[in-house]
Amino acid sequence: MVTCRQITHRKAPAMQTPSRTSYDVIIIGGAIYGSSVAWWLTQMAGFDGTVLVVERDPTYSFASTSHTNSCIRQQFSNATNIKVSQFGAQFIRNFRDFMGGNPEVPNLTLQSFGYLYLADTPEFAGALKQSQAVQQALGAATRHMSRDEIAAAYPFYQLDDILAGNHNLVDEGYFDGGTMFDWFKRSARANGVEYIHAEVSAINRDGDAVQSVTLSDGTQVACGTVVNASGPRAAATARMAGLDIPVVPRKRYTFIFDAAQPLDCDLPLTIDPSGVHFRTDGKYYMAGCPPEDDYDAPYDDFTFDHSIWETKVWPAVASRVPQFEAVKVINEWVGHYAYNTLDQNALLGRADSCPNFIFVNGFSGHGLQQSPAIGRGIAELIAYGEYRSLDLAAFDVNRAARNESFLETAII
Repeated sequence: MVTCRQITHRKAPAMQTPSRTSYDVIIIGGAIYGSSVAWWLTQMAGFDGTVLVVERDPTYSFASTSHTNSCIRQQFSNATNIKVSQFGAQFIRNFRDFMGGNPEVPNLTLQSFGYLYLADTPEFAGALKQSQAVQQALGAATRHMSRDEIAAAYPFYQLDDILAGNHNLVDEGYFDGGTMFDWFKRSARANGVEYIHAEVSAINRDGDAVQSVTLSDGTQVACGTVVNASGPRAAATARMAGLDIPVVPRKRYTFIFDAAQPLDCDLPLTIDPSGVHFRTDGKYYMAGCPPEDDYDAPYDDFTFDHSIWETKVWPAVASRVPQFEAVKVINEWVGHYAYNTLDQNALLGRADSCPNFIFVNGFSGHGLQQSPAIGRGIAELIAYGEYRSLDLAAFDVNRAARNESFLETAII
């Protein structure tokens, strides 16, 4: 199975100069969020502004978007996150319709094998039960299951240490995130958004407003609004405008493995108490985890730690599914989370001290699945000055300066 996460590292084309000297909106970063915001702006009734997307690596070889596992879930504890993902599922299931019915746009399939959270303590089981009640009240199909119910549904698990779990087989699972990203970008361009290969070297403010950005070749481009969509580099982009944001790159490892004794049914995306998660991936299986030493990585550090498979991932997988005692790794990669050190949730909106600088950052692994709803919301904020379809105020970026956390217990 080849997806966007396996993009070959290619030589980037030459740097480019924008066709205009001034734009209504300049978006810094053209991966999933830069392209989602750009495309949604072209869908905003009454908005006819000029939009420039500046991307430093148009091959997207090192973008978080290119290393994603392309999953979506409704199993969050906070209502806003749940609603964001519910729209994401609607968007995926009706992708061609949202893209204007263009017959060239493929239909996306949401393979709903579901997430399965496993709890090994009374406290964790209680938290799962509380989250399930919130999800169910919002229409999610999440079930809170006893150990015996899990064993009856999936007899291949070893559950001696498990007390309970949460599982949802509706609108939770895998989808082709690479295709969604590709069509955001294609359609934005077709609708008049300009993309260039360039790097922003300075963001120029006059008091409480950004006036222009300077590119690495010295070109200065005036703007009405700047959008920070630069993923793990969000803090570096913010600093150019004299702003701060608690977002750092954190490594996340993914392994594709073949099993000598494959299961006779789909494996849910299993969130093990060990911190390892694993699921079906076509005819193979996928597993992932953070490293034990979850340090802030340099932006260009994609060095792979091969010991993680032997010391952390395989022991957890083989212990939870004894049928996976004999497996073989056939692919592996490391990517960067744009990790929000405050509370691992999105940081959105206008900076209080510089209102025409807009953040869309800090997704901490939730970014791809949240991009339809949040791209739409940021486009509404730019076009109309407010969120209209879904209130995203809970993600206000200025909460970081106030040290106010957005409470979400279901973090992977």
